[in-house]
Amino acid sequence: MSTPILIIGVSGTGKSTSLRNFNPADVLLIQIMGKKLPFPGAKNWKVWNRDSEPEGNTIITEDSDMIIKLMKGTKRRIIVIDDFQYMLANEFMKRSAETGFQKFTDIGKHAWEVIGAASKLHADKRVYFLSHSDEADDGRTKMKTIGKLLDEKISPEGMFTIVLKTMVDGDKYYFTTRNSGNDVVKSPMGLFDDARIDNDLLAVDNAICDYYDLTSNQEAA
Repeated sequence: MSTPILIIGVSGTGKSTSLRNFNPADVLLIQIMGKKLPFPGAKNWKVWNRDSEPEGNTIITEDSDMIIKLMKGTKRRIIVIDDFQYMLANEFMKRSAETGFQKFTDIGKHAWEVIGAASKLHADKRVYFLSHSDEADDGRTKMKTIGKLLDEKISPEGMFTIVLKTMVDGDKYYFTTRNSGNDVVKSPMGLFDDARIDNDLLAVDNAICDYYDLTSNQEAA
């Protein structure tokens, strides 16, 4: 059983930047939107091309079946799906002319399938879902979806053991690791010592490997 992790936060609060300390060769980056990464060294994260960039680690796709195929096929232990909420939003917009509720059922099913597949990979694999956050009717901060009709069908956060949220304090960027009573943040007891940590996904990954006794990329090298 692999380890899926959800990272939520509003745009510009450090989700993509948290990838900065990873070695690109260790990571399969699946981008939904294909945007440039916002940190020095981003040029080393190259879009895979069979002919010109066979060593590239980044693939751009919004297709849920392709995402599942890529997760199952890669030998890399770390998988990152960036802007996951746009997988849902893009399908919704493409099917906006459709009437009825079937499209919401389909979109929910596709999200459920991707998250479910991310938990059924090799035990050493970690899958990070980076997603925008939203405020629910009850005031809680949650993962952004496409509204109530989808939220009634799937609660994405319930499919994760680890949910972190971005936080900005002055010019410092953090992840929060404990539930504030007003969000969906959660982490296993003792995984993190502090209620907020640096937004460094490599450090998070190392902590998860230590906690669950997984083979990290450093150990595999």
